[in-house]
Amino acid sequence: MLRNFFIVAMLFGAAFGQRYVPTSEQAPMVPREFRAAWVACVYNIDWPSRKGLAVSSQQAEMRAILDRLASMKMNAIIFQVRPNADAVYQSRLEPWSHWVSGAQGRSPGYDPLAYCIQQAHARGIEVHAWFNPFRALPNKNLATASNHVVRTNPSVIRDFKTYKWMDPSSSFTQRRALSVIMDVVNRYDVDGVHIDDYFYPYPDVDKLGRAKQVFPDGKSPASRRSAVDSFVSKMYSSVKAKKPWVRVGISPFGIWRPGVPAGTTARIDAYHHLSADSRKWLQKGWCDYLSPQLYWRINSEQSYSRLLAWWRGQGSRPVWPGISTARINSTEDPGRPVSEIVNQVSLSRSVGKNYVGHVFWSMKSLMNNRGGVNGALVKNFYQEPALVPPMPWVSRTAPATPNVNASVSGGNVSIAWSAIPNCQKYAVQVRTGRVWRMSTVTPGTKMTLKGVPDAIAISAVDRNGNTSPPRVVARQ
Repeated sequence: MLRNFFIVAMLFGAAFGQRYVPTSEQAPMVPREFRAAWVACVYNIDWPSRKGLAVSSQQAEMRAILDRLASMKMNAIIFQVRPNADAVYQSRLEPWSHWVSGAQGRSPGYDPLAYCIQQAHARGIEVHAWFNPFRALPNKNLATASNHVVRTNPSVIRDFKTYKWMDPSSSFTQRRALSVIMDVVNRYDVDGVHIDDYFYPYPDVDKLGRAKQVFPDGKSPASRRSAVDSFVSKMYSSVKAKKPWVRVGISPFGIWRPGVPAGTTARIDAYHHLSADSRKWLQKGWCDYLSPQLYWRINSEQSYSRLLAWWRGQGSRPVWPGISTARINSTEDPGRPVSEIVNQVSLSRSVGKNYVGHVFWSMKSLMNNRGGVNGALVKNFYQEPALVPPMPWVSRTAPATPNVNASVSGGNVSIAWSAIPNCQKYAVQVRTGRVWRMSTVTPGTKMTLKGVPDAIAISAVDRNGNTSPPRVVARQ
């Protein structure tokens, strides 16, 4: 009797089109794009809004940032965790950052990086920990804790303009920076490590591009570049040796050298003044992605499109340009319209040969929806989620394909699938009529869909971004 009941139930479900069965139908390729924003703690640019906020307020602000990214279908946060030889996380090497707690060395009462990772991963958002490797203080008059480097190792500190800087050519400076980065890689579930454009500090320059200050180390420009090259190479190899899936990103000044490419003008020569041979790092594969800060307009002497094409021609690794939403209708660029950002994002999808992606400077402009940029981005580009592109130079091995079961109840569909080892998330694609839509689930293996789509496809996504062939079931 019971067996007959199940047979009748299956036939009843099939008769009304409520049963999902395996099918040979092919789902489309999952969308891929790196969509990120920088979140700076230094000077409380992006987070927290001011020093010394209560734990509940800091955490609420972080959740609001991540909620905004999720609502816009963005997939990564580049979170500053070492603004100036300090820590926005629990560290045995360096003091707590005063930008968070209000006094250097004072705990904010929780671990901001751990909280960011937990909240971001729950929303399917990657966390790239952003370090400044060599800056000791942005203002030499800032109060420091007893275990800050300017007090424990004053012999490696150099005064430059308003800064205190750790001598990049010092073996101690390089060991300290690398130890700090690897401490975070070892202890936290970060998806990326990121360093910015401050290698040697920016000098003031005259109209001819000549530096008004010289970094007081007695070294030649070539020796400085060699020191920075050595650090970048060691950082990349160290991270990859420990956790190959952790992406290493660098965001250099957007112009490698004045006059390159032809027609580009710049007073700052990053290669000479900052000792940043970022073209070499891209060519050598000492990063998994490069985000040159291309904050200028398309139609300018520092043309965004011309620079993007040049950068993407310098190597095989992804170039995900930095785009300045902060300059919309700003004092830096009066009258810059939102359409400039729309056009720049569009070009990031079409110029050159590398994987698509971009990074916005900075999160504050997205939180303020500067000039209505959020709606423009969602309308033109972010109508559905995207996975971060894979890293085939690290691994090409796709995870196994999950098994899928789907059942209909009350006009909704419950989906369950088998867990895949070492899987970071799952891509769920559904088809209604001829239109496929994707969402992501992490790290669970079940979900409920409102409505009854015609087909469902599930793919496993590993930490390297590799995606399994989808398992597709269709409604009979």
